[in-house]
Amino acid sequence: MKINMASKAIDFLESHKSETPSQFMEDVKWRKENESWLRWSRQLATTLMGYMQEHKMKRADLAHKLNVSPQYVSRLLSGTENLSFKSIANIEEKLGISCITICPA
Repeated sequence: MKINMASKAIDFLESHKSETPSQFMEDVKWRKENESWLRWSRQLATTLMGYMQEHKMKRADLAHKLNVSPQYVSRLLSGTENLSFKSIANIEEKLGISCITICPA
């Protein structure tokens, strides 16, 4: 019985496997190489998500408030956008919040 279930699972996975090769290892390498600034980006994303929840806002609402596109807000919320200090300061100024907290690594 177990062999039959395992065989069915393998058949299912084989029939649904992607034609394009996985980028998993490349993604892992990129995240390790960019680990330090990604931490800051995730912190900013978390702060923005909290702000949106607190103010019952959607991405489009936040985009309007920041005077940016909804696509840009999506990139900010992904936690992988490499921002300048000037960009962060602009976000903080427009929302009246602090987005980055200095803490030990």
